[in-house]
Amino acid sequence: MKRIKNSGPVLSMLRLKLGILWVCGFVSSCLTPYQPETQSIGRALVVEGMITDQPGPYVVNLTYTADYTYTGLNLLVQGATVTLADNAGNQEVLTEIHPGSYQALSMHGMAGRSYQLSIRTADGKQYESTPERLKAAPPISRLTYEYQYNPVPFENDKRNTWEVYLDTKDPETPGDYYRWIWKNYEFTAACRLSPSLNADGFYTGLPCCSDCWDINQCYSNCINISSDAAINGKSISRQYIMSVPFTSRGMYYLEVEQQAISEGAFRFFNSVRKLVSNTGGLFDAAPATIGGNLKCVSHPDEAVYGYFGAAGVSATFLKVDRSKEAVGLPNGKNVQLDNLAPCLACENSRYRTPNKPRWWDQ
Repeated sequence: MKRIKNSGPVLSMLRLKLGILWVCGFVSSCLTPYQPETQSIGRALVVEGMITDQPGPYVVNLTYTADYTYTGLNLLVQGATVTLADNAGNQEVLTEIHPGSYQALSMHGMAGRSYQLSIRTADGKQYESTPERLKAAPPISRLTYEYQYNPVPFENDKRNTWEVYLDTKDPETPGDYYRWIWKNYEFTAACRLSPSLNADGFYTGLPCCSDCWDINQCYSNCINISSDAAINGKSISRQYIMSVPFTSRGMYYLEVEQQAISEGAFRFFNSVRKLVSNTGGLFDAAPATIGGNLKCVSHPDEAVYGYFGAAGVSATFLKVDRSKEAVGLPNGKNVQLDNLAPCLACENSRYRTPNKPRWWDQ
């Protein structure tokens, strides 16, 4: 705790405030405490998933949310029957690969078809999504990057960045909506790191039994969407995608997806983007104001959150050369591999994969 070196002005200010409060209390009540009505969403189903025209498998995540007025706890929904169907009569019952995660193993998204998700939970409640038509995405014309140096932030990986931009051409038809997402794959020889530095100033790494890549991406605070309302049929130039950090002088491998999403998905992601940028003020939007495209058909009054969408995807890659231009030393972790320790399996998850990225060798 900091000590106040000069207490005179502080004590004078406190005496002044106490005097004002005494006068207010003597005359009348100066302030009436504002007690805003808290909105409670209670226990509700949250659905997260999307089918695309890219190779699957596609994953649907189901959780229950607790009352956000006192906790942000989400409970995994296990033992549900999740069915994905299209308007051509094809359907597949998804496999629960992890608690709360359901995977489509054979279904493949096709442009022009509509897709609908049906859910039956273990307690017998039934839910379904509004059918979504999958629209093909225009191709990405190119990805480029530009080096920038900002001397203000203390961390060196924030001083040195490489800004990534995308160019594409919007179709002549109106009503196109876009979402851009990215993934960075970093090859790693260590499948587990020590929580702290060793005596030599390195993190000790336990080796992987096979080739392994760490996956980095932005999840909640970087929703990147747009519509063609103002540029229909024109080129989209220098669309910002992300900033590459200076964590290493090695090559930075990046995959970018351009998704053609529906108007409903655009409105949903736009609402989420506004929510995550809230400042905590009294007039910020509450989570319950974010509507999705799902409903509970067995209990129509029950709220359901999340979105199941269908999107056409155009994807490409970029390799950013960080061996030049950057000032100073990288701000990444220095790892010392313990080759005498037993190796660990490279688990396949949203954060790590044993599968080589598709354009890694190009």
